[in-house]
Amino acid sequence: MNERELIEHIRQLTGSAADGVLLGIGDDCAVIEKDRDNVWLLTMDTLIESIHFNCAWHPPELLGRKAVAVNVSDIAAMGGRPLFVLLSFGLPANFADDWAKRFSQGLAAACREHGCLLIGGDTVCSPAGVSLTLTVIGEMRKEQVLYRHGAKVGDTVFVSGPLGWSAAGLALLQAEKTLADAEWRQLILAHLDPQPRVALGHFLAQSGLVHAMMDMSDGLATDLAHICTASGVGAVLEADLLPGKNALTAAGELLHQDVLPWQLSGGEDYELLFTAADSERLRQLTAAQGWIIHPVGTIREGRGVALRRGAAEELVSFQGFDHFNKGERSCADIGVRSG
Repeated sequence: MNERELIEHIRQLTGSAADGVLLGIGDDCAVIEKDRDNVWLLTMDTLIESIHFNCAWHPPELLGRKAVAVNVSDIAAMGGRPLFVLLSFGLPANFADDWAKRFSQGLAAACREHGCLLIGGDTVCSPAGVSLTLTVIGEMRKEQVLYRHGAKVGDTVFVSGPLGWSAAGLALLQAEKTLADAEWRQLILAHLDPQPRVALGHFLAQSGLVHAMMDMSDGLATDLAHICTASGVGAVLEADLLPGKNALTAAGELLHQDVLPWQLSGGEDYELLFTAADSERLRQLTAAQGWIIHPVGTIREGRGVALRRGAAEELVSFQGFDHFNKGERSCADIGVRSG
């Protein structure tokens, strides 16, 4: 049973039919009625040492920021505003006071930056290393919520920024490069300190032009496949349109790595992935606000996600990281992976 199959099994057992629940399992956030016009958005994410981060190279203040960012990004993916944060914080018994203080400072700074408040949680001893589980609660207008299931045939597929930078940054860290290396700092920061697109997500929801949206944590191929599956459509990506390649070239040469897999399935980009019909109008509106959005493909009839290179197409659906993929190594052997 892989990760998607496990989630679907749990969803079928639990369901989401309850008063006030507009959407349960199956999107970036659960959507709960707040009042006649507004909804609550609720999301949770966990970061585990040696799976999602390595304390040897992840400064604690940046880890605190990232723990907030990856959850706030889910709120952004629905078009909402984050309000409240709950933290479950697991630490080894011999944790260093300075490390915990720096982590907490980074977490608090990220909460202030994104306009949300840490209101509680839990602290526990964790014999297997640091573990972080955050719940973020946001809100927005009910009629403006953007879901994964709205993509329509003929829509243009957009991303909000460069692809593959986080994966390249991780690979550079594993090759013992650091933030002190100016040549690699931009890529490494993309992995250590991602920037959720809250303001852009809110703007896109208010525009009324976007049909479906999610954030990218598992890689473009997998996350677009989620949109396609939820919407009952297919998609084709254009390899030549994937943004961010120029910044990856030198890192690819250093590490003897083709940069396309980083862009397609590297994961942890935390950019927004969305579809819209009136693509030119949307590009004009976002440009007027100082944002550049990047068309990368098209929604079409059928199923699955294909990548077009020249005249050739290949199926690339669900090529991102899966925690329980039987082809992956065991969790104890993985080290640090995106996802």
